[in-house]
Amino acid sequence: MTSLVSITLVVVLGWGLFLGNVLAFDTNSPVAALPGTAKLFAGSPPTLGIQDSHLAPCPQTPNCVSSQATDSTHTIAPLAYQGSSHEAYQALIRVLGVVPRTKIIEQQENYIRAESQSRLLGFVDDLEFYFPADSGVIQVRSSARLGESDLGVNRRRLEQIRLALQDLGV
Repeated sequence: MTSLVSITLVVVLGWGLFLGNVLAFDTNSPVAALPGTAKLFAGSPPTLGIQDSHLAPCPQTPNCVSSQATDSTHTIAPLAYQGSSHEAYQALIRVLGVVPRTKIIEQQENYIRAESQSRLLGFVDDLEFYFPADSGVIQVRSSARLGESDLGVNRRRLEQIRLALQDLGV
């Protein structure tokens, strides 16, 4: 019985360490710690961008959040800002520059698209930020490309970005 308990503890602790590595933010870590997994778990970028003043809707899976979603599973508040949209845009670029394993893919006058990779396996999430004219908010969307669940990573990442912008006084 003792050996069964020991094996169970090793498995549970090992799984906890695995999840901790997948979810942890460590700026000194390589993008994909397991060789050969980056492309395997990256997936293909979906069709994104602004259509009729809206970001793409979230899929049915719970691994996406959007400030323009209407259901409780996917909705998240937009990022509010004070001052000009240009100042908020520049602040967001600075913040995204320090979010671990995140790179800006596309920049337009009122839109930013970025990709963020998980540390261990290289899963890719797509982040979008839309600055509607004269609204005082940034509409946001963050979604995992693959899988069913993201264990709340996309929501937490956007909330961390919200806090970082607030710390900058935006």
